[in-house]
Amino acid sequence: MSTRYPCQDPETQSTGTTAGEAPGEANEAAPRRKVVVKRVDECETLDDVFRHCLPAFGGAYLRRIYAILDEAIGSGCPLTVAIAGPVTVSGQHQTWLIPLIEAGWIAYLSTTDAVCYHDGHRSLDEFKDGPIFEVPIFGDDGALRDEKTIRVTDMAFDEDVLLQQDRFLTACLMRPEFQRKMTGTEMRHLLGQLYAEQEARAGVGGGLLAACHRAAIPVFVGAPGDGSVFLNSMKLWAMKQAGLLDGHAFELDLHAEVFEACAYHFWSLFENDARAIGTLILGGGVPKNFNLQPEPALGQVLGLPDIRGYAFDVQIVTAPVTDGSLSSCPPAEAVTWGKVDRDLYMKTTESMQADYSMVMPFIVRALLENRARYQRWAERMGEDALFEKHPKARGYLRPREGYRLFEKRGALVEKLLAAVRDNKEWLIESLRYPLGAR
Repeated sequence: MSTRYPCQDPETQSTGTTAGEAPGEANEAAPRRKVVVKRVDECETLDDVFRHCLPAFGGAYLRRIYAILDEAIGSGCPLTVAIAGPVTVSGQHQTWLIPLIEAGWIAYLSTTDAVCYHDGHRSLDEFKDGPIFEVPIFGDDGALRDEKTIRVTDMAFDEDVLLQQDRFLTACLMRPEFQRKMTGTEMRHLLGQLYAEQEARAGVGGGLLAACHRAAIPVFVGAPGDGSVFLNSMKLWAMKQAGLLDGHAFELDLHAEVFEACAYHFWSLFENDARAIGTLILGGGVPKNFNLQPEPALGQVLGLPDIRGYAFDVQIVTAPVTDGSLSSCPPAEAVTWGKVDRDLYMKTTESMQADYSMVMPFIVRALLENRARYQRWAERMGEDALFEKHPKARGYLRPREGYRLFEKRGALVEKLLAAVRDNKEWLIESLRYPLGAR
């Protein structure tokens, strides 16, 4: 039996492999998938390894996760990313998340307030040698407390890092550009610029908010009150209420922030060339839920017609599905809510129970290798010939500057407001409910 190994040479091989059926799931419309493997020492690329060296069990889930992401990127579909967990404390943002962002495939990010807060530690003036260090997971936490050391799993930093980060943030929030009501995406965009300036002064590697600022990628936080950026905002609010501070006017507009996320989903369905949107969900919690909310907000709550959920939904979570939590809710369950496209999900979604920190460096590296390979082929054959032979190359080679949605937010929000105005009759009727009637 002969087997094609994609992504080897543009003149002889095809990369049009589809995602295929889920592990352990029969597909009546397709022939049986034979278990054909390849020796790892014969593999020239990570793409080879993912496709041909993960034949079964948990490896098959990982293979499918990779294949769906490859398909989504190759289709030119904009991706949203939901990410929970201490990615900035651990440095994961610098190893694989920022390179993924800089590829130009990401439309917006959903994360936690804590991720944005800890993003600033490495650039603080007082800790230029690096504030983060490793500690044992099962060490003596009492001793660490006596040393004023804060632990996050196996990462740690001195308590003074938090105190200095608080001082930095309050100085930021007191600046003139923050003295108004704004969305959290506006606040984080402004913080990203200030973080970038601080990182340049300190001579340290760029952080997550700085990267999103450069790429004009909106950063959403569904639970802003659950983190220390907001705690420092609360401090300034309390000082004003106590008469200790005059003129402080910073305030978050949560309604406008949620509506902004809806405007980007609306754009992806009706204006973007792909007429679809995909999502990569890493970890659970609020970032995952926030990332899935635009479809019900647009269709169920605002009553707009022809609203669809995600065309691609890949998630890596640690929670077992049997606990009934949203964090473990698989894409198939999201189909019943309308958050994921019902006509596509059997081939374009997957949920894998795993720690994403163990697999994302390899997935991102493989995807970036694919992009580099397509770029080399384009230089050799010309883009037109490449796109005709390998249609996925067009999606991979979309401009690196990305979608820059934050710069378009005003226009996109206004277009969605126009759609809301056009739906006036339905919306007015939706306000009527016989409260108290029997």
